[in-house]
Amino acid sequence: MSNKLKGETSPYLLQHADNPVNWYPWCDEAFEKAKAEDKPIFLSIGYSTCHWCHVMAHESFESVETAEILNKHFVSIKVDREERPDIDSVYMSVCQAFTGSGGWPMSIFMTWDKKPFFAGTYFPVNSRYGMPGFADLLNVISEQWRNNRTVLLKSADNIIAQLKSASADNVSTPSEKLTENVVKFFERSFDSVHGGFGSPPKFPTPHNLLFLMLYSRRNNHANALAMAEKTLLQMRKGGIFDHIGCGFSRYSTDKYYLAPHFEKMLYDNALLIMAYSAAYSLTNNALYLETAEKTAEYVLREMTSREGGFYSAQDADSDGVEGKYYTFSYDEIIGVLGDEKGRRFAQVFDITPHGNFEGVNIPNLLKSGDLTSNYKNELQKLYDYRKNRAPLHLDDKILVSWNSLMAAALSVLYRVSHNEIYLQAAEKAQAFIENHLCSGVQLYTSYRDGKRSEKGFLDDYAFYIAALIELYNSTLEKGYLDKAEQFCEEAVKRFYDNKSGGFYLCEAHSSELFMNPKETYDGALPSGNSVMAYDLVRLYQLTEGERYNDLAGKQLAFMSAHAQEYPAGYSMFLTAKLIYDAPPQHITVVTKDNTELTELKKRLPLLANISVVSESKNYPLINGRTTYYVCRNNNCLPPSNVLEL
Repeated sequence: MSNKLKGETSPYLLQHADNPVNWYPWCDEAFEKAKAEDKPIFLSIGYSTCHWCHVMAHESFESVETAEILNKHFVSIKVDREERPDIDSVYMSVCQAFTGSGGWPMSIFMTWDKKPFFAGTYFPVNSRYGMPGFADLLNVISEQWRNNRTVLLKSADNIIAQLKSASADNVSTPSEKLTENVVKFFERSFDSVHGGFGSPPKFPTPHNLLFLMLYSRRNNHANALAMAEKTLLQMRKGGIFDHIGCGFSRYSTDKYYLAPHFEKMLYDNALLIMAYSAAYSLTNNALYLETAEKTAEYVLREMTSREGGFYSAQDADSDGVEGKYYTFSYDEIIGVLGDEKGRRFAQVFDITPHGNFEGVNIPNLLKSGDLTSNYKNELQKLYDYRKNRAPLHLDDKILVSWNSLMAAALSVLYRVSHNEIYLQAAEKAQAFIENHLCSGVQLYTSYRDGKRSEKGFLDDYAFYIAALIELYNSTLEKGYLDKAEQFCEEAVKRFYDNKSGGFYLCEAHSSELFMNPKETYDGALPSGNSVMAYDLVRLYQLTEGERYNDLAGKQLAFMSAHAQEYPAGYSMFLTAKLIYDAPPQHITVVTKDNTELTELKKRLPLLANISVVSESKNYPLINGRTTYYVCRNNNCLPPSNVLEL
């Protein structure tokens, strides 16, 4: 038995293609059917590596009894949140308004004209812990739809009015001390013992750490750097880092960074590569570079297609058990490594007979703190053993935004490691986007199985522009900078609100939903508006174009107004603001030949604005040799044939 999802390419939708539920993808046919048959819509939103999505699927969507209720009284629609961030964003706001929280799987009940009247996340198969059983909930909503529809429609109108009111642009006067305020917030919430901020679950949020490190450098603020370093060190020791196969899991369920939620997301690993690379550039601590390189090794080994695109995620579950792929019994370790080496390994990596997590063991270095010993052979044996022990689902969908983020991260890693492998991988990913997810200056969100999606969103453009900027910074090839400018112009054309400022998630005035959000808040990923602030600042500083200066100023003012209430949720924007207020040094290189330029590329700083120009009246060669014009701290130094970095 199969349903309307059978022809889709999304791994998440295909996971549900054989459900007894008569699922539709998001399409006109589904809404027309609901209207013709006078039925409400049940909209289920998730993603393929989501643990609780799997649980609800097994409990409810694979149940013939539950499917009979859905098929009789509802039209059911499945959406992959990663392919349709617009649908996810709008209905996540709905879910949060109804329940005070959100998450996936997201469960929305709405009319055929897309107006929501009830929302929630995971519902158990049977009522428990104050939560209604899913089948019971379906029966209640079906009865209300037939006999009390006026109340449901009024609820829909009220929630839409509330959301539209809440989304009105903030016109408050920005505080002059936004960056100082957010550092004070981080200081108050910092866990000085275990690293990270606030209570569990602890998400890596590397953009917060990047902000703190840049703030520390700009303001000589030792504690900002200390907070970032402590967090980076604890994550590297903890079970959130995969000591066997490398790479980071999505978040820690405890305060120690021991027990992760085991799924691995491409975007987390990209941002963490950036954070560890930045920490290395600031401190010269080789551990940070090693961690960034190990994470890149994982991505290039397990998350990269033959053509150079990066896959989206790996699942937390194996054989229906969360973390089974990543955990070990004490006897397994001894069996694979032998008695003597196994015992020594177990002592260092906290492997015990009774286990450190639900009776099994998550390898970690939190207790031993042993980050210097070489267990390369043992780790390889365990990696090979683990790989053949249990299957691990891979979401092999390729997303423009996440691929761009990884390309940017590998480009940054190249500048601190000088390893050409990372730059080559970044350039190959950019070429993949250009060849498969791009038509002129039109971007498409996702690609899989030879097919690409029909739409592109703000985040696709914002992250791709950032990748092009970072590739330019690593190669000094003007073609990347030219492309960044072209896609920036297209993003402004498609998404910018000329009246109130900021960028819409969907093309302005073309959203098919009841609202077109302007996402400003940084979650696990920086928001599209935050990244656009960064892009505009960097393009202004690299090109010295006044149009970018004007747009950057307006975007920073727009974001400042939104960041007033909770500036800690805007760290990517605040990073852009720091760079705007205190620009990196600007180096204009007048080349005599490519020899010295090749040498310069090996010495590129992590953060600088470098322009390569031909000899001119304004920029003459000195002594007939390659000449450097350096400006820093609002002062320009005399031109020189020697560049001091």
